[in-house]
Amino acid sequence: MKKITPFLWFDTQAEDAMNFYVSIFKNSKVRSVQRAGPDGPVFSVTFELDGQEFFGLNAGPQFKFNESVSFFVNCENQKEVDEYWNKLTADGGEESRCGWLKDKYGLSWQIIPKQLGELMGDPDPVKSQCVMQAMLQMNKIIVADLKRAHEGS
Repeated sequence: MKKITPFLWFDTQAEDAMNFYVSIFKNSKVRSVQRAGPDGPVFSVTFELDGQEFFGLNAGPQFKFNESVSFFVNCENQKEVDEYWNKLTADGGEESRCGWLKDKYGLSWQIIPKQLGELMGDPDPVKSQCVMQAMLQMNKIIVADLKRAHEGS
């Protein structure tokens, strides 16, 4: 058991959200589903996404997710970016700027290719600034466009 586990407050969708997330991320699994009584509604869930444990609670509509908390997904390449982006924005998710999105439950994610950090970390400040400016114009991060900005600086 890890010391820190993300705790997600849902109105009534904890089980649906858990199954959605587990279907998207490799090396993921449902750990438990707790019900309020033998035949009652789902009260809480625990699951793992790529080895990270999460806890979900159905606790009513009082609190909603917002952009002040997001989950950062390190992607190896554009194919991974596209896969996560498409799945997480499906069925009512929303694109945002600079690699951020909200899924259909309102949870914020950052879908970021490793190349963004590599190109922005270039010791040449002109190249790194060109990459930054290109990224600021994007919703989904496009690696080829970042590379063009880096090379065309």
